[in-house]
Amino acid sequence: MVNDSRNGVAFGAAAYLCWGFFPLYWPLLDPASSLEVLAHRFVWSMVFVLVAITAMGKWPAFRTIARDRRLMLILTGASVTIAVNWGGFIYGVTNGHVIETSLGYFINPLVTVLLGVFVLKETLRPVQWVAIAIGASAVVVLTVDYGRLPWIALVVAASFAIYGFLKKKADLGAFEGLGMETAILFPVALAFLVVLQVRGDLAFGHEGPGNVVLLMGTGVVTAIPLLLFGAAATRLSLTTIGLLQYLGPIIQFIVGLTIFHEDMTGARWIGFVLVWLALVIFTLDAVNNHRKLLRTTAEAAAI
Repeated sequence: MVNDSRNGVAFGAAAYLCWGFFPLYWPLLDPASSLEVLAHRFVWSMVFVLVAITAMGKWPAFRTIARDRRLMLILTGASVTIAVNWGGFIYGVTNGHVIETSLGYFINPLVTVLLGVFVLKETLRPVQWVAIAIGASAVVVLTVDYGRLPWIALVVAASFAIYGFLKKKADLGAFEGLGMETAILFPVALAFLVVLQVRGDLAFGHEGPGNVVLLMGTGVVTAIPLLLFGAAATRLSLTTIGLLQYLGPIIQFIVGLTIFHEDMTGARWIGFVLVWLALVIFTLDAVNNHRKLLRTTAEAAAI
């Protein structure tokens, strides 16, 4: 159990480290546009997943999923939302908005809770409402400072929250779920690349071998952290995973601040501090509630 937990933390930390340093990879794909990069991510992820599914002998499970109409409907929704998430992320990090992109993953837990309230009709504890109110005030502060809604952050947060909800509904293994999600939009992505080629706007194959290798690598850099995360999820509690998830946006924030030298005005610092305060309150409440549930369960079992 101890070894499993340690391995799980190592796998989880590695996954979030990969996601945290993602902003360093995508600008290397220039001059490919954000949409071309997104299309390549689907195409080459499909290649990677097909090899993995073949190697692991999971084709029977894959065919079973394809015959389940309800499951395919859920996975189609998941495929579209992860495309929106990837597209928002790629656009943000390639257009000088790495810090705003990190904000999206910081506020994702709060958006996920709101999704539970409005979709699943869950009831929030008072402390959770306080955290959400503080997070909402941070968005207002940042909106005033940016002169617009921090739409990149909101798109990233909302799409990832919806994706997580749909993944939970689908309840599939990492390879099977990712494989089918990728397969659904693979024809669209491939057709888009063909259109770019016909129009003479495709970067792939026209900007040197280095660019080709990097664009093909989008499949690998997409799949590896997902595999690491899948290995962590089977070994760790949701509470531990919830704490680890902040590692990714923290690194993204530091990368945007120190490597890309993005501006952080006084108002933006206030906005981010409010978000971090909301997350501290939210996380402490979640940990305390989890401990209470464990204590109640243990007491009930002892009776």
